[in-house]
Amino acid sequence: MKKTLPFLFFVLASGFANAQNVYNFGFSGTTTEMETAGWVRTNQSSPSTTTLWTVASYTPVTVNLAATPAVQGNPFNDREYATGEVSPVPNGQAGGANSFALVNFTSTTGAGNISNWLISPVVTVENGDVVSFWSRKGTSGTLDFADRLELRMSTATTHTNPTGGSTNVGSFTTVGVTVNPTLATGFVYPKVWTRYSFTVSGLTGPTAVKFGFRYFVTNGGPSGANSDIIGIDTFEVSRALSRDDFFANNFSMYPNPSTGIVNLSGKNNVAINTIQLTDLNGRVVRNINANGVSETQINISELTSGVYFLNIQTDSGTGSTKIVKN
Repeated sequence: MKKTLPFLFFVLASGFANAQNVYNFGFSGTTTEMETAGWVRTNQSSPSTTTLWTVASYTPVTVNLAATPAVQGNPFNDREYATGEVSPVPNGQAGGANSFALVNFTSTTGAGNISNWLISPVVTVENGDVVSFWSRKGTSGTLDFADRLELRMSTATTHTNPTGGSTNVGSFTTVGVTVNPTLATGFVYPKVWTRYSFTVSGLTGPTAVKFGFRYFVTNGGPSGANSDIIGIDTFEVSRALSRDDFFANNFSMYPNPSTGIVNLSGKNNVAINTIQLTDLNGRVVRNINANGVSETQINISELTSGVYFLNIQTDSGTGSTKIVKN
């Protein structure tokens, strides 16, 4: 079975209501910039080639299927392009041209076992953190060579990269997500950008971990029954926040206690949609439509002395805190 890449490819070497972004990487820029940001590439396929994960760098191509060899459209576009049509630069999940990372079947020769890794810098995570990314196949034709992707995590005190061939995983022993774990055919690996995620658990406290994307395909390669080309984008780690944490991270309020005017100010230009004051019994004592401002004043002079709850609704989440009327 002979596999071909589009001609120009050879030029290439909803979450939480309240959430804190712990780490995010969008794979824009260049492969060198990705490595400068701390990402490590290693191809442990059996046998291995010089092919490594790269940031996409496609250019527009005019399709000519009658040429020898045929000039095909760029991968990661959402349709096939006929002879004479221009296949544009593909976009990543977030919309940026060439803003994603990719790897393909040339990770091994003949019919080999692919284990090609892209390893993150250290990220400190906690139980309950949500790790997510987007992925898709790069082809849009009628042929389907099965692909598989693992996202693994290393929680070791000293992180060890995989070495010695396709079966070794180093210290990346925790599997968070597997896309198409059984290498099923029939377009199981999605051909549109699709989000995958897992929740961190089993840690004893905040832990400095590394994540490893492993392109893992047995019987892959140019003459193997499996493997084609896949991309990843928008890797992020998010942490759920309580309403109190959300308020503390995004707002300041003074004076508190107060006898009259309370000043409310957003720290990060967070737009306030509504404000609600409730008493200790949960009764609503005031509703305020803030109309998207980031700073406002609240007059509590007419309220009875005591403790109240201030609830703020924003497009980014909901915050709450106590306010004391003297």
